[in-house]
Amino acid sequence: MMHDCSGLGPSSSGAPGRWAKELLSQGYVVILPDSFSTRGFANGICTDASKRRFEVRPFVRARDARAARAFLRELPYVDKERIGLMGGSHGGFTTLVTLGRPGSGFAAAVALYPRCQFSQQLKPDVPLLILIGELDDWTPAKECVPLAGENVSVKVYPGAHHSFDSPRPKRYVAERINPSSPSGHGATTEGNADAWADSIRQVGDFFAKTLKR
Repeated sequence: MMHDCSGLGPSSSGAPGRWAKELLSQGYVVILPDSFSTRGFANGICTDASKRRFEVRPFVRARDARAARAFLRELPYVDKERIGLMGGSHGGFTTLVTLGRPGSGFAAAVALYPRCQFSQQLKPDVPLLILIGELDDWTPAKECVPLAGENVSVKVYPGAHHSFDSPRPKRYVAERINPSSPSGHGATTEGNADAWADSIRQVGDFFAKTLKR
């Protein structure tokens, strides 16, 4: 499970923990690699405009994903051939980058509201499910829809914003770094009960088909 730009520290969105709880209840082993605190970004990088933020860009974090997979393969209670990858937002983009070349070693992957802008040539060799909100102004759905095809399924939730998998009210933060905005800043997040509930079903069904025997 690859966390979003808020990390796993005191500023965390809480999404990785919520998803870990759901997946644990379904019988999965879950590992949450901390890409940020270990590199000096304990409060995340959502509003960090410094050049240092590139030290934890998705292409770097893809190595963390592969290292986590290698660790899991050493655990006696983990099926070595059925390890999935999942992430939201920055972690979702990391998921796409990790699958960007054949032979990632993962059996399947889920990306929640990822940045698809730089992934138009993505052709993963394993099943990939992308879930994203129609009104997402941080990682626009229109950039993900064209990826649908062989091995890639994309579901867009009508009326949903970024971070729909939360109970939080609508919130616009002008300081958020946003390559999709003309100014490069500002993005909206909002929980959506219907999208959150359906995403749990979608992820559960997807991993049941691709990871469970």
